[in-house]
Amino acid sequence: MHAHHLGASQTGSVTTKGRSDFVSAVDLEAQAEIEALVRARHPDHALLAEEEGLGHDQDPGEGPLWVIDPLDGTTNFLHGHPFFASSVAVAVAGRVVAGAVTAAATGERWWARQGGGAWYQGPRAPAPVPLRVSTCGELAGALIGTGFPFKRLEALPPYLVQFDRVLRATSGIRRAGAAALDLCFVAAGRLDAFWELHLAPWDIAAGLILLEEAGGVAVRPDGRPLDLRPGAVVAANGRPLLDGLLGLVGGD
Repeated sequence: MHAHHLGASQTGSVTTKGRSDFVSAVDLEAQAEIEALVRARHPDHALLAEEEGLGHDQDPGEGPLWVIDPLDGTTNFLHGHPFFASSVAVAVAGRVVAGAVTAAATGERWWARQGGGAWYQGPRAPAPVPLRVSTCGELAGALIGTGFPFKRLEALPPYLVQFDRVLRATSGIRRAGAAALDLCFVAAGRLDAFWELHLAPWDIAAGLILLEEAGGVAVRPDGRPLDLRPGAVVAANGRPLLDGLLGLVGGD
């Protein structure tokens, strides 16, 4: 569905939630389909999703919680840029136990479950193959992903300080515009690490279980473990590179 509607900004079916924060008819259509599928199979499970109408205020308790982003990278999608994806994860007692990310424009899928490894299928691998993070352990040779604080421009000055430090210390920085894909890329070894200042649960839930099952690590900038609350994320292929990146962006 996403690939069919690629470049939907020409259709007029786009509304604005906030500064540089858009929602298209495709976001809503995809979310409705995901919601219907989950409700049909698991009517007693709670739902948390980006767009309106899927239980932002629900208290999931200890039971399963489905965390859904029907279209991560909406701005990319609206401009016909292929870096966008759908992300679905399920958490139990606040811990993500399974997740999947699908990039319709590139024909790629990533998925993982707790204890079952992380997997990839797409043009590079018609049959599923296991994912492993890269082996890069030095900042000087690392390729780092990031996300700009485009919705919160008050965070831009401290972010630019971080950006300057990271760019000077590494082999490069990439910004794709979809955090779910960034985390998949770290899990797959296409990036060695990633950081972003403001991410919602649906941005990261599936990517985190993929990263963990592929051998990577992710924390808050102060080193605290991640949970499903909004906030900053620092992720890497392993502890040495994570510690190096935290030294550049932690505490700001």
